[in-house]
Amino acid sequence: MSVLIEKPVSAAGVVTPAAGAARQVVRRLLRRPAALAAAAVLALLVLLALTAPLFAQLTGQDPNAYHDELVDSARGGVPLGSFGGVSADHWLGVEPGTGRDLFTRLLYGARVSLLVALGATAVQIAVGVGVGLAAALGNRFVSQLIGRFTDVMIALPMLVIGIALTAVVPPDFPRPLLLILIIGLLDWGGTARMVRAQTLALNGLDFVESARLSGNGTLRIARRELLPSLAAPVITLAAIKVPTAMVAEASLSFLGVGVKPPTPSWGQMLSSAQTWFRADPTYVLLPAGLLFVTVLAFTVLGDAVRTALDPREGSRLRVGTRKERRA
Repeated sequence: MSVLIEKPVSAAGVVTPAAGAARQVVRRLLRRPAALAAAAVLALLVLLALTAPLFAQLTGQDPNAYHDELVDSARGGVPLGSFGGVSADHWLGVEPGTGRDLFTRLLYGARVSLLVALGATAVQIAVGVGVGLAAALGNRFVSQLIGRFTDVMIALPMLVIGIALTAVVPPDFPRPLLLILIIGLLDWGGTARMVRAQTLALNGLDFVESARLSGNGTLRIARRELLPSLAAPVITLAAIKVPTAMVAEASLSFLGVGVKPPTPSWGQMLSSAQTWFRADPTYVLLPAGLLFVTVLAFTVLGDAVRTALDPREGSRLRVGTRKERRA
């Protein structure tokens, strides 16, 4: 990942506040309709997830309440009515076999999926930044040792290890927290490698050498000089890691080792929907469509953040508006 890293300097040679650079990034993002659309979609999803209990009270539906009268027991539990039992009381229909309200379960599932994705990304970034800085700033032996360990972590199959870990963890351990730890602690290798490469590049720049000649220690240089300069690539990588973590959570839940019933998640709903895709396609399309839209929105926003932080990257990839490409 190539990201432009520079300290904004005024005409007098004094470093300007970082807020000026942040405003420039925001202005570049505002000029991209795709980024605005992706941000609006994600904001709406987060708002719906946060207000899931309010919608449950508004519709009068409990996401875990069974409604046997809404499914046809003679046909194996297929919802009564068209489009999966859509009605004034059940806006998106009901779940096959149980009759649980699908709208409220999708909202509560969004809470779990987004929580796991954001939490796992935070763990990945924290561990990756710490390990990457230690590898870049340590001596040769430490750097090589951390480098080999990072290579091993990158090569590990996360899904296989995740399945093994969830099988040995006590069942009363909170599953969302377990998924956050598994995904976050097994997928930080790429972040550490990127941070190490960026830190090695920054070590030779004048402002780092000046801080070192001024008598500042390694920790102080890392905190005051390196970390602010690493903010741009780390933010960009975090925006890309969120959809990856969301897909990993959905995969583990789909395989039956993620969130346990009755707590809903999109991956778990897809797992149970595989036996109903012929009788009730709506039950498959709704969680799959929401997962696809969310991952796509995070991906588009992450790409927009990357090109906004590094305009030269955007010109190389020929992205942006027609006016920007001509310029």
